[in-house]
Amino acid sequence: MATDEIRGTAHGSAPVPLSVLDLVTVGAGRTASDALRTSVDLAKLTEARGFHRYWVAEHHSMPGVASSSPAVILAHLAAYTERIRLGSGGVMLPNHAPLVIAEQFGTLEALAPGRIDLGLGRAPGTDGATAAALRRTDRLNEGADDFPQQLAELTRFLDDDFPDGHPYRRIHAVPGPVQATSPGGVQSPHRPPVWLLGSSGFSARLAGMLGLPFAFAHHFSAQNTVPALDLYRESFRPSEVLDAPYALIGVAALAADDEKEARRQVLAAALNMVRLRTGRPGLVPTPEEAEAYDFSPMEREFVESWNANVVHGTADEVRAGLDDLQKRTGADELMLTANAHGGDVRVRSYELIADAYGLPTPA
Repeated sequence: MATDEIRGTAHGSAPVPLSVLDLVTVGAGRTASDALRTSVDLAKLTEARGFHRYWVAEHHSMPGVASSSPAVILAHLAAYTERIRLGSGGVMLPNHAPLVIAEQFGTLEALAPGRIDLGLGRAPGTDGATAAALRRTDRLNEGADDFPQQLAELTRFLDDDFPDGHPYRRIHAVPGPVQATSPGGVQSPHRPPVWLLGSSGFSARLAGMLGLPFAFAHHFSAQNTVPALDLYRESFRPSEVLDAPYALIGVAALAADDEKEARRQVLAAALNMVRLRTGRPGLVPTPEEAEAYDFSPMEREFVESWNANVVHGTADEVRAGLDDLQKRTGADELMLTANAHGGDVRVRSYELIADAYGLPTPA
């Protein structure tokens, strides 16, 4: 696998490649169709402006997040884009049979050859009851503990290289390498690179030991970012995939035309998180609803803590914040997620950030 399918190129004055993490957020008064149309607009915009990759995250049973089926969304986005890498950030592997994921991402690779990423997480991406419904079992810890074995099985399906005598030796993920071994068969030389995602040290260490690229969820686990990246780099062993560590971090970032508007937007997103964390998930509220909301002292403390890790403000303020974060963490890539009530606000945020860094403009 070519390393250039993993490592990106920085454009303009950006210190590292910039990418996108899309949660397909649904605002109050909007529909999932509205959110998915925003995803198309955003993918087209960020491709034109030189962002390196566009990932969709798997979530379940959350009214304000319409990304329960990353593979379906990625197939849709592939039809509207030509160059930007598309991937999962991530697929929660314990929720699925490895063969199913190998088939889905083999299909995506056939639709968009050479630009598909397979990011994998071990968390459920939802609450325990929903995870049990997805997995048809209530033994959730067992699924997380089995993650290395599930990963190994998935990798063998992707490479079609189960050893002789293995019970899956005669089972093949299609589309996939087996097609090249059939009479007259021709198979794409590409195979989606596997990334490990994490918000703690487990996947950081595993990614390092396996020589895989690593993506850390700084946007909701900022206190663990530096320790996890240090652990990844210390654990790293060169592989056929990478000869040196490569780590990106997910960053909540929202730019607006003025600082006050940015604060209004991130307050609404924070109220959405308050409701989610207290068992009341819903659509992303409007800024007006958030401004009128009577936060309890505990909720206000949560909002202040949450927004302290959201890089927000004017374009210049966001650029400065991202530059500082990259210096502090040494991240090889910044993957930006902009959560706001309105799709137009999210699109505008990426436009402003692209302008602040002098990223390429459409011809």
